[in-house]
Amino acid sequence: MSEELPSEKLQKVLAARGLGSRREIERWISDGRIRVNGKVATLGDRVTDKDRIQVDGKNISIRKNSHRYLLYNKPEGEICSRDDPEGRATVFDKLPKLRSQRWISVGRLDYNTSGLLLFTTDGELANRLMHPSSNIEREYAVRVLGDVSADALVRMREGVLLEDGIYRFADIQQHPHAEDSQGAANQWYYVVLMEGKNREVRRLWESQGYTVSRLKRVRYGSFFIPSSVKAGRFVDLKSKDVKELYRMAGLES
Repeated sequence: MSEELPSEKLQKVLAARGLGSRREIERWISDGRIRVNGKVATLGDRVTDKDRIQVDGKNISIRKNSHRYLLYNKPEGEICSRDDPEGRATVFDKLPKLRSQRWISVGRLDYNTSGLLLFTTDGELANRLMHPSSNIEREYAVRVLGDVSADALVRMREGVLLEDGIYRFADIQQHPHAEDSQGAANQWYYVVLMEGKNREVRRLWESQGYTVSRLKRVRYGSFFIPSSVKAGRFVDLKSKDVKELYRMAGLES
């Protein structure tokens, strides 16, 4: 009897190949864009390195590529999607071009939010880094309009019920030099989230009647923006940083 080859889920294999995030590839499978051995793939299919896989009619090798990892300092005025009907600039415009892989952003920042974004071609790594179970902190510098009450800070720490669930900050700290600007219209705070839900920081402040006038992500897990990486620039991560990425994700590098 011949030994059965080990198999893995189709979306996991293609994510590891660098074609996209696991969630993105699941959408491709649902849309009928992927075939395995000539048949339209379905969610739950498993494959081995002996199977023939096609995406949009193009044969795909499932041999793992060497991956790349970047830290990008996103400026305001860029979107995190590859294409935009309005023709706005995207974060992918300034990244190095790839031949047989795709850049995958680890989470997103909205159009008017700046700061730290991580990119990789390893879809499995990106998926794990974004998953809530990884418990990775995201820290933001927030400028809000008006004097912030102590009660509002307590509520945002304990949790606020919005229309789609309870939101809270894991931590809130006033900027250490904020006392120098007492009486000014704007105040700066640092806030920490454990997930990156859509507009979560802005919505929490707005729930307490405050307007966020500036928002910048300054930390993702143990990663900060190096002072040498100005807005709109990126840097390739060094090997020790790559090991840290996989450690944060609970994966072997």
